[in-house]
Amino acid sequence: MDGSPLLVAEQVRKVYRTGAGEVEALHALDLEVHRGELVGVLGPSGSGKTTRLNCLSGLDDIDGGRVLIDGRDLFAMSDADRTEHRAHTMGFVFQAFNLIPVFSAAENVELPLLLTGVRPAEARARAVAMLDRVGLGHRVDHHPNEMSGGEQQRVTIARALVGKPAIVWADEPTGNLDSMMAVQVMDLLVQLNEEDGQTIVLVTHDPTIGQRVPRLLSMCDGRIAADAVRRVPELVG
Repeated sequence: MDGSPLLVAEQVRKVYRTGAGEVEALHALDLEVHRGELVGVLGPSGSGKTTRLNCLSGLDDIDGGRVLIDGRDLFAMSDADRTEHRAHTMGFVFQAFNLIPVFSAAENVELPLLLTGVRPAEARARAVAMLDRVGLGHRVDHHPNEMSGGEQQRVTIARALVGKPAIVWADEPTGNLDSMMAVQVMDLLVQLNEEDGQTIVLVTHDPTIGQRVPRLLSMCDGRIAADAVRRVPELVG
């Protein structure tokens, strides 16, 4: 793990405004994440964990504070610059997979490379190599409806990693999977962190998933209630 922080959040606030008033979803959040860390964010629905991910990744605007990724202030950028920065430095894994059904696995994985200007031949080669890295070398030409939920989530992980991002954000990555598939997906994320040094921030409501990460943040009412560092977990699948 590198000694310098990759992510720095300082006094980050997020307020949702409705006809009934204001709800402060994040309260003066301070956080550092270092290169090579696997960090879990645990909390029940409504605790602020997904809001935190969206704000720290620049998907949502904030109402105070600042967020730096590799020294660059996300919210000092224009919307266009922030979108471009996110495309080159971040990967995303969502609960709902968000794969394009008419695309093969390789086509889904190469898409973010093509959108950032990588030549088609190179994009395809990198997509195939990444699918092989996540154990799907035999599924390159298959479409999402021909794969299990666990395989689809592996395609999503491959898509998030193919651009060699500085940080991967994973929002409930096992939420749509049965317990066996969830273990396999977590094994993969732990492996990618341990072997490749990939920085990952993972949001979950499931304490059993939270037990798999070496650093666990517990969220409550928009605040970090606890920040526990533990031993690196072993693969269990």
